[in-house]
Amino acid sequence: MAGHIQDRWFKETTGPDGKTVRVKTDRHGTGLRYRARYTGPDGTEKSKSFPDRQRRAAEQWLIHTRADMERGQYIDPKHARTTFQQYAEKWLATQGGDPNTRASMESQMRLHAFPYIGTRPLGSFQPEHVRDWLSQLAAGGVVGSYARVIYSNVRGCLSAAVDDGYLPRNPCAARSVRPPTVDARRVVPWLPERLLAVRAALPERYRVTVDVGGGCGLRQGEILGLAEDAVDLDAGTLHVVRQLKLSRSKPVFAPPKGGKLREVPLPGPVADALRAHMKAFPPVEVTLPWKTTGGPLVTKRLIVTRPSGGQVWRGEFNTRSWKPALAAAGIIPHPEKGEEYAAAREHGMHALRHFYASVLLDAGESIKAVAEYLGHSDPGLTLRVYAHLMPSSQERTRKAVAKVFGEVLREH
Repeated sequence: MAGHIQDRWFKETTGPDGKTVRVKTDRHGTGLRYRARYTGPDGTEKSKSFPDRQRRAAEQWLIHTRADMERGQYIDPKHARTTFQQYAEKWLATQGGDPNTRASMESQMRLHAFPYIGTRPLGSFQPEHVRDWLSQLAAGGVVGSYARVIYSNVRGCLSAAVDDGYLPRNPCAARSVRPPTVDARRVVPWLPERLLAVRAALPERYRVTVDVGGGCGLRQGEILGLAEDAVDLDAGTLHVVRQLKLSRSKPVFAPPKGGKLREVPLPGPVADALRAHMKAFPPVEVTLPWKTTGGPLVTKRLIVTRPSGGQVWRGEFNTRSWKPALAAAGIIPHPEKGEEYAAAREHGMHALRHFYASVLLDAGESIKAVAEYLGHSDPGLTLRVYAHLMPSSQERTRKAVAKVFGEVLREH
């Protein structure tokens, strides 16, 4: 790296006697005196200015810059001045996969990251800035798993910025930066009596949602997106190949969560319930875009539909049907007149999946099989969530050891 220090207040010139002399420039006494100049890896000249009496500082800066280049840790000053929001907006645009997931990431950044750290230049990021930001999030009530997701997105963005040469290291990687904590809550599955009480309290056309959710472990979007051609009554199988979800507040068909297609055993009673439901409420053709609002149109005969026809809106179903059923079953309180139902996140339709998993594990089904039927990509996730529901091995251990010891003692 070729570099030198320019003194803006003096210049060298040749005097009448042929000797080199220093004379004042037109800028003498005004502005920053010294400019450290060097050629960057991209072949363009870079510089930084220093005030009077700081020539030594300018020289040290050049030395450090040269050392950073030799170690491969050099950061272009122009990149370092790029703000987090400027970089994050470009980074978000490159995030492929599910466009709905990208839209969610954009919303989270816009609401919970840009207002706090959006204007900070990337080159100035320190761990303390991340800690302060996390404290502000917590003070604003953004905590738990939602805060953890936001933090993960910011950390991923900063990691990309390190890879692209915008900052030397990711401040989130510092030991003093701790991601938002998520309270580990043990799943407490419903008892059959509670499941049946909720089912009985639902409108008749929606009771099949409990049958499919509790009897086959489908997610809410998979239940609402279940089509007639995905039900193989003869083979006793459900083909879980799509879900109904929102893309920028518009309904679309999409693959199941994580794109994991699966086949789920269809128990006899659930098959009978589906037959009875489709006889009383024949499937209705619904045409929706695939994956995104601009995707190709797909037509399917949905099993769960609204009284007026068409797909069921999740929010409307939860508010007008599911929560009233929870209240009727005594799970949540009835609201006072003019008030809304209480939040019931732990008693959402996901409780049906927990019930399904608990029944399988209690019957001795393997974690691997349960993970497959639930559509989990990693059996380890299934184990972490449901390990406490697995039958205790203590009694089996006692019997196995007693049997061996009994045989040994009898022989001796």
